[in-house]
Amino acid sequence: MIKTSLKKIVTLILKWEAKLVLKKYRPQIIGVTGNVGKTGTKEAIAAVMKSKLKVRQSSKSYNNELGVPLTIIGTMTAWGSFFGWLKVIYRGLVLIIFKEDYPDWLILEIGADRPGDVKNIVSWIKFDIAVVTHLPDIPVHVEFFSSKDQVAEEKMALPLSIKKDGLVIINHDDSNTQPFRDKIKARILTYGFNDGSDVRASNAHTIYEESGKLKFPSGLTFKLDHAGNSVPVRVNGTLGTHVVYPLLAAIAVGISQDINLVTIVETITTYESPAGRLRILRGIKDSTILDDSYNSSPAALEAGLKALASLETTGPAGTGGRKIAVIGDMMELGSFTLEAHRQAGILASIFCNLIMTVGLRAKFAADAAQENNFAADNLFHFNDSVLAGKKLQNLIKPGDIIYVKGSQSMRMEKVVEEIMLNPDQKGKLLVRQESEWLNR
Repeated sequence: MIKTSLKKIVTLILKWEAKLVLKKYRPQIIGVTGNVGKTGTKEAIAAVMKSKLKVRQSSKSYNNELGVPLTIIGTMTAWGSFFGWLKVIYRGLVLIIFKEDYPDWLILEIGADRPGDVKNIVSWIKFDIAVVTHLPDIPVHVEFFSSKDQVAEEKMALPLSIKKDGLVIINHDDSNTQPFRDKIKARILTYGFNDGSDVRASNAHTIYEESGKLKFPSGLTFKLDHAGNSVPVRVNGTLGTHVVYPLLAAIAVGISQDINLVTIVETITTYESPAGRLRILRGIKDSTILDDSYNSSPAALEAGLKALASLETTGPAGTGGRKIAVIGDMMELGSFTLEAHRQAGILASIFCNLIMTVGLRAKFAADAAQENNFAADNLFHFNDSVLAGKKLQNLIKPGDIIYVKGSQSMRMEKVVEEIMLNPDQKGKLLVRQESEWLNR
């Protein structure tokens, strides 16, 4: 990335340019915040909105003081290139000076690594719609916060900033948002599985396809209910109850903009989850990979492990059809680090046949699994994701399902690359395939 001093200067310039761009073009703005599922929710919303409207969404996870202005201007990061940043700044000036074709809607992902991050952004951007994903009991990026309540307060600064004529779309199943709901001035539209959700899902289950004597998970289906209408929804290439939430949020946004429900469902049916967000990939030796390698948090890891637990497996008698978890370090958890990794290890030990951990912190998960009477012969630990992937190549058997997850810095996509059936397609299928990442 860029050096600290240069970053501060560039950030101030781009923020100034972004303000002027918004003032000139006046797009409507959707902000997506929460502690889990922001990127998937943002991408699903964009897919639904693009069926009828001209939209631009944050690229990847451009969700901070630098990424948000980049999205508004419509450029990518220049990483460590001084001249690259000059081009970015020049692009902003062109937008300000000349009249160009500009999106009607911006969908901005809003994150928070430190107290004040969200409040700073809402101080200079007027959002029309706020979408809140999930605020778990052990949040990610909690390292610089005093408590989970302070994290929740920071995240909820976005929906609390929406004026009366705006809209807040919120996860009805999330009890941690409940204390803030009476303070929201805007109209509220809820989504979830629980009764009372305005946009409600039910009967979610995995779809399988068969090849020979093997059965492979291929997607999920659920029933959607809204305003007396009930329709089936099918999504290919991903699974797990928790991945339904981003889709429900996107459906709620579409409904709020009077997009026909049939059109919304058709869009969701063809929607592909972003790389590294619990994508189903074919693995070597007739195995299945659940690639959740983009990032990790306690709540997301628990949801992914439970999705793995729910799956049916098949394989040659007494050999394949096992459930394998590859768990990398979860970063930025502060005082929750030990507890979160140990809980993950215990959960994995209950239903997994083989566990592989990667990183110093993930060793806590391995230790907890072994203390929970998990067989030592089926427990492996590595400090490097590539070595873990190479070892896994020799362990996989037909019918196995391998779940891979870890924080961004652990580079767990390298595990997936070692065991995927078509590594020549890694640029399309895996996360972090840009040259800047590959050279790290």
